[in-house]
Amino acid sequence: MSRKINRNQFLYKCSLSTLALTLTSGFLPSLLNSTLLADSDRVTLSNVEAMFYKKIENKKVKCELCPRGCEVADLERGYCGVRENRDGIYRTLVHSYPCTIHIDPIEKKPLFHFYPGSSALSLATTGCNILCKFCQNWEISQARPEQIPNIYLPPKELIKIAKNKKCKSIAFTYTEPVVFFEYVYDTAKLTKNSEVKTIVISNGFIKEKPLRKWCSVLDAIKIDLKAFTEDFYKKMCDGKLKPVLETLKILKEEGIWFEIVTLLLPDQNDSPSEIEALANWILENLGPDVPLHFTRFFPTFQITNLPPTPKSSLERAHKIAKKVGLHYVYIGNIPGHPFENTYCHNCNHLLISRYGFFVRQYNIKDGKCPNCGISIPGIWS
Repeated sequence: MSRKINRNQFLYKCSLSTLALTLTSGFLPSLLNSTLLADSDRVTLSNVEAMFYKKIENKKVKCELCPRGCEVADLERGYCGVRENRDGIYRTLVHSYPCTIHIDPIEKKPLFHFYPGSSALSLATTGCNILCKFCQNWEISQARPEQIPNIYLPPKELIKIAKNKKCKSIAFTYTEPVVFFEYVYDTAKLTKNSEVKTIVISNGFIKEKPLRKWCSVLDAIKIDLKAFTEDFYKKMCDGKLKPVLETLKILKEEGIWFEIVTLLLPDQNDSPSEIEALANWILENLGPDVPLHFTRFFPTFQITNLPPTPKSSLERAHKIAKKVGLHYVYIGNIPGHPFENTYCHNCNHLLISRYGFFVRQYNIKDGKCPNCGISIPGIWS
């Protein structure tokens, strides 16, 4: 006997036959009393009311979370695909429903000046508020909640896992945490001033009020500064540069620890003039002590016609940024490169030796260089 199904159920049934399960952490079943959404009837995910929106005419809502400012009609969704208008109430569909979870070294985020050598319980839901043509996690960032199996993992249970697995932090990462803002916020509220820290790995495309609310509970943020031109943001990310720069200035003002990563794409955002402009902006607006990571691009998603970033381009960017006056500049995605290491900006003493995502030596003493005694910016164990 056949029965009718709604749109969400139809999408979910179709997706099960075409998309791979992304929950690859083998420890999950043994630690959770949660159930994968394998039941085709259970396709309505979170029904939590979203934060930062306002009601407008004819049951429409206007999202005030990110600079897109989506106006969403009844039964429709915003650009991110994970926030839905239901009878004039804006709902987040992914609160407490991550689609992937792993334990990562904190260096993978990368955060180099935040509890080096520690582990981060790292997770994501589906969705993103921009569209990077070079996204390495596009299978989940560009998916809708119905298309990817999820697991129910509320904040208290998430924190319990982090403690049991001896993770120093919980990292909201892989996709864009802005679109699952409420899940991040509710978790961070519970961990504030505790032994478990919360961090966000973000594109920085967020409005001021929600960002400041995040800063009141989070411990650290890493921002992907995709490039230093509006043209790149428009063509390669369907986004805008200016709001990200505003985000960085607010983070500085709020006093939260943050680091910056720029993925260098050959002949796209790696010119000496652009790197110099980027470094000068950071120096003038954020100061010399914000760590800046230049990382190597590898072909992926919609950008498969470019080669991996030459090592020489990364080294040139490093040299420019250091010459401008930034104290902590790193090169990423080249394991074993000497500029993965942290050196004292005052005496050049080796403070932290790394290979890839792993710490080999840790020489910082009480937050200071053991050689010259100067304080090293960061949050240390």
